[in-house]
Amino acid sequence: MKKLIAGALAALLPLAAGAAYPERPIKLIVPWAAGGDTDNIFRPFAPLLQKQLGETVVIANVGGASGTRGAKEAKDSPPDGYTLYAVHDYIHSTYWAGVADVNYTDFEPICLISSTASVLTASPKTPWKSWQEFLADAKKRPGQITVGATLASTSHFFPALIEQATGVKFKYVSYEGLAPRMNAILGGHVDLTDSNLTQKGKVDAGQLKFLAIATEKRHPEMPNVPTLKELGVNVVYDVNRGIMVPKGAPAGVIAKLESSCAAAANEPAFAQAMKLQGTDVRYMGRPEYAKWLKQNDDLNRNLAKDLGLLKR
Repeated sequence: MKKLIAGALAALLPLAAGAAYPERPIKLIVPWAAGGDTDNIFRPFAPLLQKQLGETVVIANVGGASGTRGAKEAKDSPPDGYTLYAVHDYIHSTYWAGVADVNYTDFEPICLISSTASVLTASPKTPWKSWQEFLADAKKRPGQITVGATLASTSHFFPALIEQATGVKFKYVSYEGLAPRMNAILGGHVDLTDSNLTQKGKVDAGQLKFLAIATEKRHPEMPNVPTLKELGVNVVYDVNRGIMVPKGAPAGVIAKLESSCAAAANEPAFAQAMKLQGTDVRYMGRPEYAKWLKQNDDLNRNLAKDLGLLKR
C-alpha cells in the first residue's frame, strides 16, 4: 500500500510543480544580438506570452559562435521552466555541420510561432539589375562574388543551395548574425547576403537590391521580385522560429507554456508585428512541432551532406 501511495504521489509531482508556475520572472534566451531578425520576432512575442503566463518574460541576448553560445546556456539551465530558448533552423544546420555539439533533442519543444521567407539580396554597389545579369556574372567569375553569412547557419545554407542548383561558386565572409551582415552589405563590403522582406524600405530607397525570393509564389509585399522557382532554380527556403525548454521540465510547466504560447501567437497584435518583420505567423503546438522538428532535422542533415558540409 505504501508503495502504491508513493507511486501515485510521484506521478502527481510534475503536475504539482507546474500548478503554481510561474512564480518569478522567466528568462527567454535569444542566441543572437539585439536588433537581428530573431530578436525582432521575439521582442513583440514576449509581452504577449507574459500576459498569458501572468509573470514577467525577460529577453536575454546571448550571441556568439553561430548561435551556439546561447544554445549551450539554455541547455545547461535548470529544467524548471524559468529559462526558455528561442530557436530557429540553425539548431539543425550547425549541429550537422560540426559547428555545435548542441542538438534539438537536448530540449523539449513547446511551440513554433513564425516562418520568414529568405530573399537573395545584393549590395547597391553591384552592377546587376536583374537575376539574369547576376547569374551570368557569377558563372564568369567563380569564387569571386562575396556572400556575407553566419557560417553553417541558415544564411549559409540558403546561398549554398543556390550554388548547388545553378553551378556557381561564391566566396563566403563570416558575420555573427543579421545586423553585422546588413551593415556589411549596406557598406558594400560584400556583394550578397540572405535577408528578408524587413529590408523592403531599403530596397525602395535604393540602398539594397532584391534579386529573388525563395517562396513558392511571388510575395504580395514585393510583387516585382521574382521567385527562384520561376527563374528555373528549384529552391524554396524559409527560417522558422519557435520556443523550447531544457530537457526534463515538468509536464505541468510544459502544458502551461504550450497553452500560453498558443494564445499569444493567436493575438492580432502578433500578426501585425510579424507583418512588419516580413514574417508569417506559423503556429504549431507541441506534438505537431516535435514531428516537424524531426523532419526538419533529417532535411538539414541531407542538405549538409549534399552541400559537402556534413561533419557527423
